Amino acid sequence: MISRTSEQMFGRAPEPSAPNRNSDTREGYDQRLNHLLKIATQIIAQVGYDKASMRTVAKAAGVSLAGMYHYFDSKEKMLFLIQFRTFGALLNNLREKLIGTEDPVEQLRIMIRSHVTYFAANMAALKVCSHELDVLTGSGYEETFRIRREYYQLTRSIVDRIFQKLHPDSTMDRYVATMALFGMLNWLYRWYKPGEDRSPAGLANMIMELYLNGITGPVSEKPPASP
Repeated sequence: MISRTSEQMFGRAPEPSAPNRNSDTREGYDQRLNHLLKIATQIIAQVGYDKASMRTVAKAAGVSLAGMYHYFDSKEKMLFLIQFRTFGALLNNLREKLIGTEDPVEQLRIMIRSHVTYFAANMAALKVCSHELDVLTGSGYEETFRIRREYYQLTRSIVDRIFQKLHPDSTMDRYVATMALFGMLNWLYRWYKPGEDRSPAGLANMIMELYLNGITGPVSEKPPASP
């Protein structure tokens, strides 16, 4: 869940008024905020950040423009919350799933499966985060960059340990190897259609084999050539 400090990156975060009313409880506030962010993510993914206005999001979400500004001080804060929550979810999910797993190959399998599964259910968020990385400014950019960096560093540490275990003499640039993995994963929104193509688990397994074999070479002998 996003922290209250993070909600305040762009100034005072609005608090629910009249807490005695059911519709104004913290739970109700968070539900409406989540709904608005979901609609905003879909619209930004469709038309891009520059063309996605607060008015357009408000209309699609069924709220007034004044109601939008009750949740977001600006359009940039709206984008910040989308990116911060997305990268935060990726990071926290991966940390939780890695608990108790020491083998770097299995850790990589977990990372790829976690990433693919999350974005298969949130393709619009993947597109927004891939396209709008450099839009944020100031403290919003710094906070989002910090989480992205933590996610990269955690994945990079897994890649480093794979090289150490399976190919210690390799001179391959570990940064390039890590970014190539993210390139494979973050390009999914361009072609992958959840529900129509192979399952997220099947896709994750294929990406794992393609990526890992590119580092270590074929895991089994090639079949003999036909006579």
